[in-house]
Amino acid sequence: MKLNYRPEIDGLRAIAIFLVFFYHANILLFGGETFSFFKGGYIGVDIFFVISGYLITSIILKEYRTFSKFSFSNFYQRRVRRILPLLVLVTSISFPFAYKFLLPSDLIEFSKSAIYSLGFSSNFYFHYSGKGYGAEVSNLLPLLHTWSLSVEEQFYIIFPIFFYILYKFLRNYIIHIFIFGFILSLILAQWATFTHPHFNFYFLPTRGWEILAGSIIAYLE
Repeated sequence: MKLNYRPEIDGLRAIAIFLVFFYHANILLFGGETFSFFKGGYIGVDIFFVISGYLITSIILKEYRTFSKFSFSNFYQRRVRRILPLLVLVTSISFPFAYKFLLPSDLIEFSKSAIYSLGFSSNFYFHYSGKGYGAEVSNLLPLLHTWSLSVEEQFYIIFPIFFYILYKFLRNYIIHIFIFGFILSLILAQWATFTHPHFNFYFLPTRGWEILAGSIIAYLE
């Protein structure tokens, strides 16, 4: 089931892209000594996660309320058709450039990241291989940006099953569970900021509050 076109959501996406793009453009004022103009660019990724939570929850809710059931196969097929072809295209285009410009050791790292990204688990790879986002080494990782797509895909896989259980057994408490999950994830993210910053950046449990913020808005709407 599809939702009606929402131009304001595209507007939010444009703002998010704008923030991320100019953050990576590394625009500095006053010689970069006193002010980094777009150092808050990470918020663009946060916006994308909120939008994902909102849209996916809206799609699932609409299907349940229209047909009193949910088709997992149709949902997963739509996600695969929407994401996988472009991911394969980006990965394929990156390979010739990686072969030409990267050293052999970096090319091996790139190949590993490509395999993990196609399996929607590149966030695990970049975390456990010690590749911090924004570090100098990240310039040699063309597919580093796929970590956020992997987080979203993991959400797409888990959330419909989670929602099915809630809708079947705890229908009257869905919003309460969403709010509880939001608070729990936010507390975990705040704690991990100081104790496990890489885990906090790369993984679904500490990104869940952003996604659940969108879910809460969708449910209340």
